[in-house]
Parts: sequence; C-alpha cells; structure tokens
Amino acid sequence: MTTGYEWVVDAGGCRAEALASREALESLFASLIEALDLHPAAPAVWREFPGTGGMTGVVLLSESHLTIHTWPEHGFLALNLYCCSPRPAWDFEGELRSRFGAAGVRVRSLERSLP
Repeated sequence: MTTGYEWVVDAGGCRAEALASREALESLFASLIEALDLHPAAPAVWREFPGTGGMTGVVLLSESHLTIHTWPEHGFLALNLYCCSPRPAWDFEGELRSRFGAAGVRVRSLERSLP
C-alpha cells in the first residue's frame, strides 16, 4: 500500500540575499501550492534566525506538509514536500536555479509505503 510521495530537494550555490528573503520563499511556496494543486490547512509559519538570516518555513497541507530551511551563509536550501497522493512533475531544478541562483540542485523522490 502506497502511503504517499515525498520530494527531498537540496540546492547549493544559492544567492544569500534570496535565501534570506521571506518574500522569495513565500513566492516559491505559492507557486508550488498552485502548480501542484495543494491545499493549505493553515497559513505558513515562518521563523527567521538572527545573525545569518536563515529561515525555516512550514505549511501544513491537507495532503501533508511543505517545508524549507535556508542557510544563506552557506548558499544552501533544503526543501521537503510530502503528499498522500501523486502529483504532476514540477521543475524543482529550474525553479531553484531561476529564483535563487542555485548552482546545483539534487531532487530525490520517494514513494512511501507500508513495509
């Protein structure tokens, strides 16, 4: 029995100012939510970390969750999307290169299931 699909995305070489921009991160979430027909169960929660400007964001979805963590000082972001049903393909690599200047993007997709 399949219990869901998960995308684990790492992007490096990103622009520090983009990774510290709540507006840029909110825009990324909005695009993902619209394109993949996701349904937020509540507004996103954001936490900005002092000093480096790194951010963590999470959206509770009817389908599960969407999260992001950024490290501007290292040019790195980690994104995770978990859905209980299949979704169409989304160009994580192209979007992260375009929006954040990512030099490298690794996308891993997992089918979650009972052991």
